This record gives sequence, structure tokens and C-alpha cells, in this order.
Amino acid sequence: MDLGILLTATGAVITIIATNIGLIAWLRSDMKLFESKIDGWKEEINKEMKDFHGRLCGLETKGKK
Repeated sequence: MDLGILLTATGAVITIIATNIGLIAWLRSDMKLFESKIDGWKEEINKEMKDFHGRLCGLETKGKK
């Protein structure tokens, strides 16, 4: 086998592996950012649910009087 073909194939494989590692790292950082946003949204939703429940209980006690 010619040395040039062997070096070209090796370089192509290394390039593909390096590109995949870079893409995976980039996607992981985006996923972590998105997870932190989702956690913030969950906290806001839980706070709104508690506020709504408190207001609903207040309305029920006013209606019973």
C-alpha cells in the first residue's frame, strides 16, 4: 500500500474523530444551558402554583362566610 494513501486515510479518521468530539462538547454545553433554563422555569411554575392555591383557598373561605 502506498504511504500517501495510508497517511491520507489516517488523517481523515483523525479529523472525523476530532470533529465528533468537538460537536459532542458543543451540544453538551448547550444542553447544560437549556437544563438550567428549564430548572428556572420549573421554580417559577411551582411558585405560581402555590400562589394560585393560596388565592383559591382565600376565595373558598370568603364564599363560606
